[in-house]
Order: sequence, then structure tokens, then C-alpha cells
Amino acid sequence: MRRRDFIKTGLLGAALGTAAASVPPHNFDKFDFGSGPDVRDRLNQGPFPADLYPSWNVLMALTPSEEPVPNYGMGLITYLCDEVGPPKKDGERLETSLENLVKIPLGGKLYLRVNWKDVQTRPGRLDLCEHWKTSFALAKQYGKRIGFRIMISNPDIPGSALPDFVREKVPMVKLGEWLKREREEPRCDDPHFQSSFTELMDLLAAEYDGHPDVEYVDTCMYGFWGEGHTWPLEKNPYPDFDTAEKTFAQMFHRQNERWKKTPLVTNTQPDFSKVGNAELVDRTIRSHNWLRTDTIFIENEQIEALSNRPPWTGASIEVGMSDGAPNNLHLDEGIPYTDNVVHHAQDAGATYFSLWNWHHILADRINHYYAQYPHALDGLARAIGYRLRPSWIWTYNDQGANGLILGLVNDGIAGVPGVLRISLMDADGKLLSTGCLDAGYPLPGRVRQAQLPLPRGVKWQGLRAKAEIEVKGQRHPVRWACKQTLNADGSLTLRPTAGLNISDETGGVGA
Repeated sequence: MRRRDFIKTGLLGAALGTAAASVPPHNFDKFDFGSGPDVRDRLNQGPFPADLYPSWNVLMALTPSEEPVPNYGMGLITYLCDEVGPPKKDGERLETSLENLVKIPLGGKLYLRVNWKDVQTRPGRLDLCEHWKTSFALAKQYGKRIGFRIMISNPDIPGSALPDFVREKVPMVKLGEWLKREREEPRCDDPHFQSSFTELMDLLAAEYDGHPDVEYVDTCMYGFWGEGHTWPLEKNPYPDFDTAEKTFAQMFHRQNERWKKTPLVTNTQPDFSKVGNAELVDRTIRSHNWLRTDTIFIENEQIEALSNRPPWTGASIEVGMSDGAPNNLHLDEGIPYTDNVVHHAQDAGATYFSLWNWHHILADRINHYYAQYPHALDGLARAIGYRLRPSWIWTYNDQGANGLILGLVNDGIAGVPGVLRISLMDADGKLLSTGCLDAGYPLPGRVRQAQLPLPRGVKWQGLRAKAEIEVKGQRHPVRWACKQTLNADGSLTLRPTAGLNISDETGGVGA
């Protein structure tokens, strides 16, 4: 977005010199955001001293997968529609252009950004635009979930993002001229706006909260594109900061109330426009929702929030990519700008990353870049989010009481954006043992051990270990990210690993 030239304008210092928010910027590392989502059926996670767990032996040792894993709460996201609309290609039907995007193998998830008037034109009902309906039909056909945002302001289109029945009754405030056009924003604190917005959330949540094809919903925030700002204009429509912050805190509360099953994803935009963004980010984390950003190289405040967020908090990173044409590769010592972006998204611990030609969405453009420079994107696809495996599986027997201890490892770049549940089942699917890790665990690069007791007399061979992620009370299946063979549902059938329980010094040689 044009806001990405922000750091060059010299306005940053002026922005920082204005009044501070109720929740000021702060370091996120070790900040107390609470203990995270509730953990039901918490498993014993150690320690497991040998004198209390005798007769233990390692049964299996699993190695990391080298392939992307299609789990909930993570992935590369193909954008189907942004501020200027869906893909447009001369001589090609919209349905074909959308399907070509959906079919891109690299993108495991999909995303839509539409105006309020694209989903509602009259009170009391949704009026969904054609590209919305087509996108959801394709998502179902190809088994790819959708994230979406409804914009209440969009400076990239003529007119207003609002439906007429809202626009005509809500005060609009002129903020100044930008790009040769007068810009105005609605007074969202107006009672008619608030009642209409509440109805919109009610209608959308009734249709899509917990919908099997919906991954997440972006939090609707103040200003341009609903991102929490009206940069470069240096004022907002509200009489004072308290009114602005109270308005958007109330709107966040209403969204969080309506979206009981599906995560909200709130932009970490610094509070340039003084509307209470820090308060929204704080409430987002405390309500166990997720974060996002629309940049990776400016506004280091956002990098702090994303990189040091609590481990149970997902993070979507959105940056436009090159279409592969020589004039927009922006090579630096042979490295394309987009590859640089990809590596920095990985540095920030992304759970999602955008496959998106900003304002020029088309499958041909994504494919053209990827055909020339596949390595960085492939590497991110194999690292993004959480990638879980039971690296060690031990057995123990104590006076007839037996069970397993799993040493769980996360080979990804982010914590689990929720609570991980582990279950042991027999070959017929009968549940034998289940429970959850602490929220966000296992962390990347660390081992989290967990005890799963078994009924007396049950042998471990042939049991199945299954993982699920619990987010907002909903369970989603998790496919283990290990190289060993898995079942169709992503679970692991337990069997001895060859060479274990032999002295390490022998290298597995001998009996």
C-alpha cells in the first residue's frame, strides 16, 4: 500500500509526538497477557524421574517431514480479492480466473477482502456479491478454507465502501485530500452506524461462525481498509481520543461476542490515527484471538508484537509479491525483493503468509514469479506455522500401571495457535487416553513431554496417536509433520523403530 512509503515522509516523529494511548506501546516479551486459552484434560507434562517411572524404554523415534502440512491455523494464503476487487483478465471469465487462483498448489488457504456494500445492500439480510459466492463454492470444491475481511472504508474505489442505507444516515467527516481526492470517514460512534454494524456482524456470524470452510475473520478496525489508520491524513473524525478508543473497543467487543468459534485477526498497526489500536491488540490477545500485519520492513513496533507474541497467538503476515517481471523484481545482489520479504516473514514467526499481487491479482502473475524463484517460497511452505511430531515415544510400567510418554517437538517457526490435544486409540478407533498440552506448546526448537496412561493389559503396539488443535472450543485435526508413514487421517500407528534400545555407542550395530 502507499502507506508503505511512510518511513520516508518524515511524519513518523510527528505521529509519536501526539498523545499516548490507554495501552501504550510496550515490549511483548514476558508481558503478562494471562495464561492463554483454557486447557481441558491437562496432561502431566513432567518431570518424569526414572525412580517414579521404572521400566521405561524408547519405542519410537520419528524424524521431521520435508513436505508442507495442511493443518488448521497455518499456511500460505492465495488472495482472491483485495481493495480493488477480484482478478481481471481480458477474455477470461471471472469464475475461471478465481478457479485458477484456487488451484495454485502452493496456497493451502484462501483470502477475500471486500467492501461492506459487497455483502449487504439493505437492512436485515446479506446480499453476497458474485465473487464472494464463487470463492466459497471453489473453497468447498478444492478443500481450502477462506479467511476474509469486511471493509468499512476503502480509499481505492470511487465512492464509499458502505451500503447506501448506512452511508445516507451516518455523518461523514472530511479529513483532507489524498491522491487528488477528498477523503472522508464515517462517525462510527453514530447510533445508526453502531446498530447497522451490529446487525452485519450478527448476519455474518449466523452464516459463517464455525463454518467448515472459514479459517478466520479479520477484525474490522478504523479507517482505510479497516486496518486502524487513515495515513497519511493526520486527523480522525472523532472529537477526542477517548471517544475514538471507546468506539472501536466497543466494536471489537461486539465482533468477539459474535465470532464465538472462529478466530478474529487484528492488525498490529501502530496508532498513528489515535483511535485505540493498542487497546484492540491487547484485547485480541487476552480473548485468545490472533494478530496480523500488512508490512514486514517498516514500523518496527509491529515486528516486536509479532515476534514476541504469546505462543498461543497466530500471526498472519501480508505483503504483496512480485509478478516476476524484470522491472519489479528489485534485485539486490541477485536476491529478489519478494524472497527478502519471505525470509523476514519467517524471522517473525508467521503462521500465515500472503500469495498476493497487490491490486493486480492473477494466477499467472503468482505462477510467473514462482517459476523463476521457487526456493524461498518452498522453504517457507515447509517451515511456516507449527510442525509437530512425537520425536520420542517411551513406555513405562509401574506395578501393572502402564502408559506412554511422548517427547513432542515443533519443527515449525511458531507456537501452536491454540491448545494441542493428543489422543491414543486402538485399531478400531476406541479412545483409550486423551489430554492437552499447555496453550501454545510445544514451542519451536524445544521438547515438551506428556504422559498418556493406558488401561491395564493394553499393549502399545498398533495403537494410533492422533493430534488435534483446539481453538475457541472447536477441534481441528492435525496431521503429524513426520517422515514416517501416517494414516489417512494424519494419525500415527505405533510400531517399534529399528535399532532403538541398543547402546548409542554401537551406532545401532549389534543386538
